[in-house]
Amino acid sequence: MFGKDIGIDLGTANVLVFVKGKGIVLDEPSVVAIDSKTRKVLAVGNEARRMVGRTPGNIVAIRPLREGVIADFEITEAMLKHFLTKIGGKSMFARPRILICCPTNITSVEQKAIREAAERSGGAREVYIEEEPKVAAVGAGMDIFQPSGNMVVDIGGGTTDVAVLSMGDIVTSSSIKIAGDTFDVAIMRYIKNKYKLLIGERTAEDIKVQIGTVSDTRQDEMDIRGRDMVSGLPQTITIRSNEVQEALAESVSAIVQASKSVLERTPPELSADIIDKGVFLTGGGALLHGIDQILADELKVPVLVADEPMMCVAKGTGMMLDYLDKVPAHRNKKLFRG
Repeated sequence: MFGKDIGIDLGTANVLVFVKGKGIVLDEPSVVAIDSKTRKVLAVGNEARRMVGRTPGNIVAIRPLREGVIADFEITEAMLKHFLTKIGGKSMFARPRILICCPTNITSVEQKAIREAAERSGGAREVYIEEEPKVAAVGAGMDIFQPSGNMVVDIGGGTTDVAVLSMGDIVTSSSIKIAGDTFDVAIMRYIKNKYKLLIGERTAEDIKVQIGTVSDTRQDEMDIRGRDMVSGLPQTITIRSNEVQEALAESVSAIVQASKSVLERTPPELSADIIDKGVFLTGGGALLHGIDQILADELKVPVLVADEPMMCVAKGTGMMLDYLDKVPAHRNKKLFRG
């Protein structure tokens, strides 16, 4: 008996696992805590994320994926193995087919690393790699298999992927290494420069989620704690939404420019379709307050945030698993078989 098919959104910030017939069964941070001396894995996912910035010297909480690709192969394999065991053990998924997503511009070497990590951690019968914006568009409910233009902007943790799709394939695309992680770093840098206060990644992410904005319409504030660079002592300050807007301006501008460049390279007939349908925003970055409005103003087309944008890629993997059966092999040219 072959096991159930599995779709994996192997994200820089989160890993989501979709099991055919069950839906999304796992959503945990892509974080692994290891003992730096022995390289032994101590915790994975939610448990490891709680340790970020709070561990003694010999325990390191690391993120094995950076900018959409594997930075640490061994730890990525251990993380995948842990997650696949957690959702039901290998007996339930004896030799499954696995579909994994990747950014549009990764190299064949990076694709091979992703495929090998999946093969070794899950004992897969076949591993397919599919481009993330295509899967995100499917998960957002777009019918990309018609001769009609669809545009998606997927703002993840490590990369932002922009693509125009038609007839089940990507027509024009762009992938930039500016996304959720870049936003966090920009907030940390801004607070360090303006207030001479050092904060950690988790605090920066909390600021982004709770009061982050890229428009003038949000006027929230929150108290944050960090270490004063002058005195070296803990300190509390109040930061406001307009300051976060200032911190994120450069990063958001790069995403707008990438989206414009894709539209400029799009055939006119497909551009006309996009004016009618609008652009779909997916990924965690789609939840950033005001980003849809900024893109709409700059691109001069309607911009819609997908339902549950963080789940779009995982949902799309589930739908693409059905698509593997239905589409003849010659049409499956973009799926790289293991």
